[in-house]
Amino acid sequence: MKKVIIASTSTLHGGDYLDYLVPTLQNHFVNCKTIVFIPYARPGGISHDEYTAKVASAFAKINIEIVGVHTFKDLKKGIQEAQGIFTGGGNTFLLVSQLYKFNLMQLLSETVKLGTPYLGTSAGSNICGLSMQTTNDMPIVYPPSFQTLGLIPFNLNPHYLDPTPDSTHMGETRETRIKEFHAFNAIPVLGLREGSWLEVNGEKIVLRGALTARLFLQNQEAKELETGTDLSDLK
Repeated sequence: MKKVIIASTSTLHGGDYLDYLVPTLQNHFVNCKTIVFIPYARPGGISHDEYTAKVASAFAKINIEIVGVHTFKDLKKGIQEAQGIFTGGGNTFLLVSQLYKFNLMQLLSETVKLGTPYLGTSAGSNICGLSMQTTNDMPIVYPPSFQTLGLIPFNLNPHYLDPTPDSTHMGETRETRIKEFHAFNAIPVLGLREGSWLEVNGEKIVLRGALTARLFLQNQEAKELETGTDLSDLK
C-alpha cells in the first residue's frame, strides 16, 4: 500500500529545514531507522554530499539516519532495499534527467507503490504526478521524457503563488501558466501553497496543512479546496 507525503516545500519562511513537517514525518517514517535520500535536484548547484548532509542534520532530530543514493555502488539495490525514501527539492528538469540516466524512474515508482514510505518536497513532489510539465523550474537540462512517477493521478504545482493585486510584475501568473498547460493537456493540476502537503495512503489522497489548495481542471474555473479535502477521485 502506498504511503506518501507530497509537500509543497521543505522550509517555511523563518523556519528550519523540514521543521514544520516533523510531527508528520515521525509518524510517516515510524518504522524506519534509515532513509535513502535522492539529492539529484541539487538546489543552487550544491554537491550531492552537501545536500545529503543538510538533510541528515534535519532527520537527526527524529533519530533517523540519512544515506545518499549516490553513495551506493548499486543504485537500484539502494532503492529496492530502502526502509524509506526522500527526494528533495531543487530543479525538476535536472532531477528527472538524472532518474532516467540511472534507470531509476520506473523502479522508484514500483518501489513506492509496493509500500516503501516516500517523502517528496518541491521537485521531489513534482515527480509524484503524471508528468513534470507543471513545474516552475527552468529547463537547464533536457530529460528524455516528461513522464514521472505517477503516484497520484494528476499533476502538481508546488510553491503555488496567488497574484498580488498591487504588484508591478508584468509576467504571467502561475494560474495563467497552468491555463496554458490546459490548452494542450487534460490532466488536472493542483496548486499547493507553502506549508501544504498531500497525504497518500493506498489510493486515498487527502490535502493537509493550514491552507487551501487551488485546483485547475481543463475548461473549468479554478476552485479552492479546503484542508482535509479528499482528492482520491480526482482524475
